[in-house]
Amino acid sequence: MKIGLISDTHGLLRPEALAALAGCVQIIHAGDIGKPEILASLAEIAPLHAVRGNNDHGDWAAALPHSLDLQFEGVRLFVVHEPAHVPDDLAARGVQVVICGHSHQPLIEQRGALLHINPGSAGPRRFKLPITLGLLHLDGDQLRAELIEL
Repeated sequence: MKIGLISDTHGLLRPEALAALAGCVQIIHAGDIGKPEILASLAEIAPLHAVRGNNDHGDWAAALPHSLDLQFEGVRLFVVHEPAHVPDDLAARGVQVVICGHSHQPLIEQRGALLHINPGSAGPRRFKLPITLGLLHLDGDQLRAELIEL
């Protein structure tokens, strides 16, 4: 199962991002979406799960959850925009993967029992940070994350 991970689009959905997400069976947007049209475009590719970022405002954004607890193929994922909002008890709750955005800095890091992923920013370039998104591959009990530079 290939899950697309995208964050911090800030109103810009690049054609390269759409191409990189092709073939995903689920997509997760970790916030700072920018406008509802981004969600509509992503939902055309695969079922979409999204959280509200600190820069998402308006009625469309108010309808989005602050965080998500998802499960695919027996793997539990927790999604929230800001890393500072990650609860301390996730591993005890059976979560295996934490997905955050906000910093625009791509990251894949194992911290104890939790795999932390920040897909980086797929929107407008910020400072000299790369423009990226992520993929999470689930194969039975095997997890593999990768970052894709756009």
